[in-house]
Amino acid sequence: MKTIQTTSDRRVRPLSGSRAESNFSSVISKIAASIATMTLMFASSVLADGTGGWRELFNGEDFTGWQVSEAAAESWSVIDGVIDCDPRSVLPGTKHVWTEDAFGDFVLYVEWRFTDAPTTERRPLIGPDGNNKVDDEGRTKTVEIENADSGIFLRGQPKAQVNIWNWPVGSGEVWGYRTDSNMPPEVRAGVTPRVRADNPVGEWNTYVISMSGDRLSVILNGQLVIDDAQLPGVAASGPLGLQYHGGYDHERNEYRPASSLVQFRNLYIKELD
Repeated sequence: MKTIQTTSDRRVRPLSGSRAESNFSSVISKIAASIATMTLMFASSVLADGTGGWRELFNGEDFTGWQVSEAAAESWSVIDGVIDCDPRSVLPGTKHVWTEDAFGDFVLYVEWRFTDAPTTERRPLIGPDGNNKVDDEGRTKTVEIENADSGIFLRGQPKAQVNIWNWPVGSGEVWGYRTDSNMPPEVRAGVTPRVRADNPVGEWNTYVISMSGDRLSVILNGQLVIDDAQLPGVAASGPLGLQYHGGYDHERNEYRPASSLVQFRNLYIKELD
């Protein structure tokens, strides 16, 4: 077990694995064996043998190829070959980090983990239709969780965000569409995870995200959690973004609820014709 050394005094849970320890072929083989969607099965097998036009988005050393504002630079850094977020920015301006290049149709492979979940909160239980579950008296059912929050923005749009969080419904949810009451019921249900597939805080997770037209599929740790969901009105192309969330209360010396104590590594993309 390894504890990552950071430049701040934040709590960091024991974490497993390093960039060099990531077994790409093994992970992809497990993914390919469990995918029901043939397109994603093909993409995963191509990634496993290192061919087919896959491109590295993060070089493991610095933010070459990324847009990092002064405000974002207060929180985002590269530590031990991974992108690390310690959300303590105080400067105004965007605190997310974005790729310099825009992407339209693609398959994205990325590994992520929370280094800590700094706050305990009650969060709703969400049904397969995307609505909050309620009890016999119409009150929203909730459960207490250790919370952290981040996500991956698609095509330059925060609304088209593949969520990373500790909510009971699981990661992969698309908040901007699920909570939009103007969206058709089938759209809101489609962006609600079919299963919770997250690993515990401190352990690495694997996303395979596919965008084709306005259709999104997401595989989390080998399980298909979002299957060909429609994102009406999504842009045709745009950069990818890593989300800053929550922040730090410097007066009280504590993290705000649902802060993005998160790391990313092994980011690869394949653009589709």
